[in-house]
Order: sequence, then C-alpha cells, then structure tokens
Amino acid sequence: MKQFEVIWTKNAEFDLELIIEYIKTNSFDTAKKIFFALKEECKSLYCFPQRKKIVPELQQIGILKYREIIHKRWRIIYKIDNTKVYILLVIDSSRNLEDILFQRLINKKV
Repeated sequence: MKQFEVIWTKNAEFDLELIIEYIKTNSFDTAKKIFFALKEECKSLYCFPQRKKIVPELQQIGILKYREIIHKRWRIIYKIDNTKVYILLVIDSSRNLEDILFQRLINKKV
C-alpha cells in the first residue's frame, strides 16, 4: 500500500495556531482536544488521501486538485502531490472559503 508524507504548510500551521489560541481563551482543555483531533485527522491522510471529497466551491469552477476534511466545525483543505499531502488551510466552516482564498492570493508575495 502506498504511503504519503503529510506536510503542514506555514499558512496551515498559522491557521491552526489562531484557532487554538482563540479557543484557549475559553477552555484550555477544549483547545488541547481540538488541536490533537485536527492533527490526527491530517495524520490519517498518510493512507489513501484521495478518499476525502474535492472542495465543492473549487469543483464548481473546475479546480479538482484540492480536497478537504470536515472535522466538527473546521475545514482542512489539502492537495496531493505525488507521495506528499500538503495541508494548506484550516478554517472555521462558517467562514467564506472564497474570501479567504482571495485574501491569501492578494497577500502572496510574487
């Protein structure tokens, strides 16, 4: 069985850090549980990452290389590249994905 290396991008790590910092203000225990749950979800991608669905907002416009994990109220967006899985984005599912992607594209230094 093919195994994949799961790699967190700096953006995704920063997203997770912000989420955990926010939750921690109310409950350290909850923040810790969520942190480990999200990390575990991503770690599970080492095996058959194609099993998760393509990001619907991107699929509508013909972009099929990004997939997502939904864990409770969070969305984890990733892409598969040969034997690597890149975790790209971790957001609250109530946020607008298009706005976040647009913002990241604008802020990206070319």
